[in-house]
Amino acid sequence: MATMQPKKMMQPNIIDNTSTGAHIAIDQWKEPDSLSRTKDRLDHYEWLAKTAERGKITSIFFADIYGIHETYGANADATFKGGLWVAMKDPMTVIGAMARVTKFISFAVTQSTSYLSPYAVARTLSSLDHITDGRVGINVVTSFGQAPTKCFGIEDAIPHDERYAAAEVYMEILYKLWEQSWEDGAQVWSREPEVAYDPSKIHKIEFQGKYHRFSGYHPTYSSPLRTPSIFQAGQSKSGVAFAGKHAEGIYCGTPAIPALKKYSASVRDAARAAGRDSSSIKLFASLCPIVGKTEEEAKAKYEKYRKNASVQGGLSSFCALTGVDLGKYDLDEPFNFDNEDLAKPGIQGIFNNFKIVEGDKQWTPRMVGERVGMGGFGPMPVGTPEQVADVMESWLVEGDVEGFNISYQTPRESIEDLVELLIPELPTSVFTSSKYRCGW
Repeated sequence: MATMQPKKMMQPNIIDNTSTGAHIAIDQWKEPDSLSRTKDRLDHYEWLAKTAERGKITSIFFADIYGIHETYGANADATFKGGLWVAMKDPMTVIGAMARVTKFISFAVTQSTSYLSPYAVARTLSSLDHITDGRVGINVVTSFGQAPTKCFGIEDAIPHDERYAAAEVYMEILYKLWEQSWEDGAQVWSREPEVAYDPSKIHKIEFQGKYHRFSGYHPTYSSPLRTPSIFQAGQSKSGVAFAGKHAEGIYCGTPAIPALKKYSASVRDAARAAGRDSSSIKLFASLCPIVGKTEEEAKAKYEKYRKNASVQGGLSSFCALTGVDLGKYDLDEPFNFDNEDLAKPGIQGIFNNFKIVEGDKQWTPRMVGERVGMGGFGPMPVGTPEQVADVMESWLVEGDVEGFNISYQTPRESIEDLVELLIPELPTSVFTSSKYRCGW
């Protein structure tokens, strides 16, 4: 008698930001009981952390940006009206409080190699690693766009094609600070002889390179992880190579299983090319589920969210991520993604993903805004907990990933549906055991 193959373990994460307004789902702050409008209060983040841990969520990942989206229509009007990535707080300010009210759940936060110095990032992440007792990760991104560059007063921004080369140098400095500046046992606390820290075990880091220069000590002794868990979400050839070399976890924004499977294979190939065990990398697919106790209830929630969603807000998000202004078209004017003004690698990849899901059809700005304004660029399954769990299992196995980055429509209803309806269904559908796997 053949032995049944155990089902694959799955790790669910929640993806969020600190915008008092919207993250993925734009304009859902209009719901009367939405907590989107309270994301400027510590109580909100403590509630989120405790609810997520109760639901056996692996981690909460805070996406982050600098500047305001103003590509669509060459202004920020749609961004402000939709509340899209507006009123952003520094996520570092809330993670300590979230860790204080939890024991197991981990936290990851985006940090850009384009604007922040390696020293500042190393210091902040080591501080969080100490405070959370080893429950912290960093999503390393290489940023582009005029708005954040102007905010930081950077006149000579690193050219697009050199961003990952500069990021390699950035990572080299981070590793030196985290791994080489303080030896284990540098803390002595000796009264006789009087020594707090042993100078022979603390080393100054010197670095001179094309993109960065540094001379100094890491400001704190080695933290529980030393080097925090590294995450990445690169989609380009350079980004995949960077992720394969450095990342422990990869965030995937693909909307269909064939594209996800292809991306997963490319990342694991890159890991092997870097001399790593490809199975040591965990991939997390994007997901924005809408769950109801019945199929009818789930569909009713979908319609409610669809009516709230902002077309212009979705376009603001799309245009900011691609660097292309669709505001020059009327909302219902058909346009061709092969137009020379739009034929950029970033937008072409996103459009190809659209075609995988939607088929080869004529697009208008309104269609793009509706698609992005409600669920971003990832899949949005609608149904009962059992139906959504089946979708997740298919993605998990066929897409060759280890888990999901789960976004929401509105914080209270969507998060509680995740924890109370969907997660209880997953142990019998996806988990190999009921044991809570904390961390990564």
